[in-house]
Amino acid sequence: MTKPTFLFALLSLVIFSSITLIINFLSNKKEIYKSLFGIFCLLTSFFIGSFTLVINNDKLNSNHYLKNLKSAENEYSAEIIIKEKLKNTINNDRYVAKIIELNNKKSYGKIILNIRKDSLVPTLEMGSHLKVTGSFYKNRKPNNPDQFDYGKYLENQQIYAQVYADASSIKIGSQVDKTISYYASKLRNKIVHNLEKNNFNKTELSVVVALILGQQQDISQEVIRDYQYAGAIHVLSVSGLHVGCILLFITFLLKPIPNNKKGSIIKLFIVIASLWMFGILAGLAPSVVRSVTMFSFVAIGMFLRRSVNIYHTLVVSALLILLFQPSFLFDIGFQLSYIALFFIIWLQPLLASIWTPKYKVVNYFWEIITVSFAAQIGTLPLSIYYFHQFPGLFFVTNIVILPMLSLILGIGVIVMLLAAVNVVWYPMMKLLEYSIWFLNKIIAWVASFEDFIFKDIPLNSYMLWSSYLLIFSLIIWSKKPTFKKLTVSLSALILVQIISIQAKYSSQNKEEFIVFNKKKSSIITERKGDKVTLYSNDSILKTTDDNLVLKSYLVANYCKIEKKKSISNLYYFKDKKILLMDSSAVYLPHEKPDILIITNSPKVNLERIFKQWKPNQVVVDAANFKSYIKVWKGTCRKEKIPFHDTTEKGFYKL
Repeated sequence: MTKPTFLFALLSLVIFSSITLIINFLSNKKEIYKSLFGIFCLLTSFFIGSFTLVINNDKLNSNHYLKNLKSAENEYSAEIIIKEKLKNTINNDRYVAKIIELNNKKSYGKIILNIRKDSLVPTLEMGSHLKVTGSFYKNRKPNNPDQFDYGKYLENQQIYAQVYADASSIKIGSQVDKTISYYASKLRNKIVHNLEKNNFNKTELSVVVALILGQQQDISQEVIRDYQYAGAIHVLSVSGLHVGCILLFITFLLKPIPNNKKGSIIKLFIVIASLWMFGILAGLAPSVVRSVTMFSFVAIGMFLRRSVNIYHTLVVSALLILLFQPSFLFDIGFQLSYIALFFIIWLQPLLASIWTPKYKVVNYFWEIITVSFAAQIGTLPLSIYYFHQFPGLFFVTNIVILPMLSLILGIGVIVMLLAAVNVVWYPMMKLLEYSIWFLNKIIAWVASFEDFIFKDIPLNSYMLWSSYLLIFSLIIWSKKPTFKKLTVSLSALILVQIISIQAKYSSQNKEEFIVFNKKKSSIITERKGDKVTLYSNDSILKTTDDNLVLKSYLVANYCKIEKKKSISNLYYFKDKKILLMDSSAVYLPHEKPDILIITNSPKVNLERIFKQWKPNQVVVDAANFKSYIKVWKGTCRKEKIPFHDTTEKGFYKL
């Protein structure tokens, strides 16, 4: 995809803005100019977006660190500032950091800092200045077929590389950047410390911190999985639900202030300030920024006593956010939040009109069900596209937890505010802890019904867009049925079926031989249509159901493992003869293979082997020692034989 330059984006914006203004001036004179005005408004909007994207592109900065990263083999020395704490991995503590110097030269850009876990390294404060010496690695494509492209995801966040360092190679400076994020982080840490000091259970505390402070770093993988399976993962991300509750809570507290003109302005100022203080405290994540921006507009309408068009509020909040942070458009949470909220506003009234309960209690739960279904219908294609699964009991979860959530948020905000001023009211704290414990138990119980969790659902981008076309056309037809709308809906349904059949057909007519990249393991698959033969070691063969590398490939290609076999030394694929050399160093001197695969670090001299025969291609996987790979690569370069290292280039496919 071609990206516009700064000059092109600026000139285009100036030209089209000028034309739009001229047409607007002339629109009173001739009818044709009114139509042209709409067209040029759209084009101007497009170039506003392009210009915003360009000026927010960090890589255009002349001092960006990518211009000085030549090789991952070399170590670099950098001075960085910690910006954000990320969820830790098994081996590393992780942070988002901003580079200010690279090899003693002024530099710029965001990176991910990975610090190998060591008891000597404390949790770093936001704004801390560090001097780090380590290996820098640029983002790369996935190592295995059909995996989530984490490198592309990071690039959408303006992060283009990661640095790995030991505790011994890090020096923490005395200087600290005391920004809003720094003070918000200090306050969050203070709240958490005061609650920990009073023996707040660690598991429940991690959920409270996610619910109210928007920090999910310390939640265990088991808890996250339960919330995913129960269809309640949105509860752990601060969003419109949480911000709406905060708005209602503050409005309730401000009731004593009179509703005259002066009182309304005071209320509005306090509400908006409180919402943005909450947003900053919650880390200004995309979902938080979106919710706070939108509810700020709602508050303006409420207190100035003007009717608020919720669609306008939604669009304006999105526009403002994307003008300042266009990369948010590619954030999965941002996309899901907006599409869910749009469908709640648009579809929920239609669903609610199906039945009108007589009793208020029944009506309350009916509204919860219709809101849940509206949000789930809206996010269904996007959720399956990204996560390939669907929680069938989402409506049961929401019926149970949404009434509880309002109570938990109310209690939680009070507990957090008190903890912020070093006051912990023990009965209130325990009530919050037991409420979260009970919530987790309910979520775990719903998640235990695994038969209602539909997993491994394939959905490509064409099916995603056609699914939304079908959903939109059906809803439009349902609101006001006409024959023309029914025709469009049926056409959309046929299109979905055609795309689905075509995807399966093209998949079933493929044949491929793949060497995967899996650390310390050898995985080879031979596929014919939807049937896959897996060659690997015993540990992999026994755990194929839990192997994420294989699962991503199988789901995306509509196929399944039909046979499991141990690694052998000789394979035939189409017209190619493939020889595999493992730790036994058996290389069958009379065989002359087209492709040589080397795995499990055999002690062989390739120069001597190449004197007998030369393959057309040498492939080495991640089960080999790096020192051996380096030697083999040099030999192949000398003999002018193509060399494919899966640790460097990713999987190899015939």
